Amino acid sequence: MSELVIASPMRVEAAIVASAARGARVRTTGMGPRRALAAAGGLAREGTGALLVLGFCGGLDATSVPGEVIVAEEVYAADDEGHPEARVRCESCAELLTRVAGQGLKVRSGKIVCVSRLALGERRAALHAGGAIAVDMESVWLAPAAGERPFGVVRVVLDSPGHELLRPQAIGGALRAARALRRVTGALHDWSPGH
Repeated sequence: MSELVIASPMRVEAAIVASAARGARVRTTGMGPRRALAAAGGLAREGTGALLVLGFCGGLDATSVPGEVIVAEEVYAADDEGHPEARVRCESCAELLTRVAGQGLKVRSGKIVCVSRLALGERRAALHAGGAIAVDMESVWLAPAAGERPFGVVRVVLDSPGHELLRPQAIGGALRAARALRRVTGALHDWSPGH
């Protein structure tokens, strides 16, 4: 089995992931493109096996709910924030989708757009109009760390258009998302692409 390195942006995500990772190496990368790019250098040097990005994301459409699992088919940088163009296909999507299915969670695959700042309100609609179903702040900038190694992105929706973080009922959604992230990690902790 190849070695698996799991990258998680924030400490709270990394703690949840580490509690279920059972032997996979978990690295906290920091939030946002600058920190993700800085972390990518270290991740590139330390791994020989697959690189999997796990953590939270924002849902972009009306059907998205906290705790939903998004397996990326592709990650790309938002084209309206001045980032260099970056677009990475996640060739392991089908395999990861199969591994996550059957966990009793809502799961779907699609494109994840990566941005520099939190996407709320009308910004979500604009990003969704571009073809993405979820938004995060790191994945495309962590992708270069994989080099020729298998690369995958699995995110859990923390908030969505109908469940914004700034609303009073957000705590219930955050707890659902945390439980889902732990279950997803348990299903993927020994992921070895092609096996």
